[in-house]
Amino acid sequence: MNVPTLAEREHAHFFHTYKRLAVEIERGEGAYLYDRSGKRYLDFFGGLAVNALGYGHPGVLKAIHDQSSKYLHLSNFFLQEPQIRLAERLLAATGFQRVFLCNSGTEALEGAVKLARKWGHGRGKAIIVGMSNAFHGRTFAALSLMDKPKYRDGYAPFLPHSASMAFNDIDAATKVINAETLAVVLECIQGEGGIFPVAPAFARTLNELREEFGFLIIADEIQSGVGRTGKFFGFEHVGLQPDVVLVAKAIGGGLPLGAVLGNDRVAESFTYGVHGTTFGGNPVACAAGNAVLDEVVDGGLMQNAARIGEELHAVGDRLRREFPKMVKETRGFGCMIGIDLHMPSQPYVDALMSRGILVNSTHETVLRLLPPLTITTEHCGQFEHELRALLKANA
Repeated sequence: MNVPTLAEREHAHFFHTYKRLAVEIERGEGAYLYDRSGKRYLDFFGGLAVNALGYGHPGVLKAIHDQSSKYLHLSNFFLQEPQIRLAERLLAATGFQRVFLCNSGTEALEGAVKLARKWGHGRGKAIIVGMSNAFHGRTFAALSLMDKPKYRDGYAPFLPHSASMAFNDIDAATKVINAETLAVVLECIQGEGGIFPVAPAFARTLNELREEFGFLIIADEIQSGVGRTGKFFGFEHVGLQPDVVLVAKAIGGGLPLGAVLGNDRVAESFTYGVHGTTFGGNPVACAAGNAVLDEVVDGGLMQNAARIGEELHAVGDRLRREFPKMVKETRGFGCMIGIDLHMPSQPYVDALMSRGILVNSTHETVLRLLPPLTITTEHCGQFEHELRALLKANA
């Protein structure tokens, strides 16, 4: 009898929403993944920015073990020390006044849209504006604020009073934003969109327009937050001053966790019973989140991410000088880097995987690097060596 492969079993049982990689991972350790044959892969994919501490980090494992031996779940009717400690540390690290804990990034976006609507009720403001080339998730508020047909086709009608404007376009901002604008939502570094940071002049324009029209700025730090860029949030690189911030991915240490942070403008907008979640702020995930903050905030990983960013930019610049017809530019900060090629990037992703390096292709031509914040310059050298060999072979 023929035994179906894991890929065949997946194809038979799941909705076909994910194009899986042709590798079956058995385990992870540090910055490496191992497949069933024992082959080792240097992971610059990072669970799409989730695995900030890599794999098998002892602090995360201990936190999960200790909390799961007490209780896995209560409900949000109960006071829970892991939640409260995480909230205190997030607010202390960022300067915001309130937090709502949820399960994921797109859920954080949905919560932020509700928060903005609640805050704006009675203020004569209704329009929430997103950015071109953005990605905030796959739920309806997120889709309503995005413009890419890849994500939106077949799902209309979208939420009313939602719009999208050109990213980093100051003229567009001054034309689109007005007294009816309730909120502007943006990634400070567009991740899925190809690692495009907000221009400081555009951030300054948004700050100034808010002073004029009184809307909220909502910063999506789902991918770029929690130290990944060498600062706790990506907006710190460009001078944006958001009222609401979305957090997820790395904050849970590999477990589902998200958060909405708000400043004093919105601190009293949510009241008892107007928003909630069953699993949001799960105590085991919060315990893991506290272990993440131990390393990112107190253990020097944010500073390491900054150093790694400088090294990866140097790698990209060296390869651009060596292969100017193949490598266009390098963008991003810290451990959130995009190397933009003059040709499709997916063949290089596939070839790198065969050589034991995992990276991601996005925006058609970009090699997106989202490694653990624990990586070293030696890991960067390994990546550079393999990518240089591929570029040379295809030159």
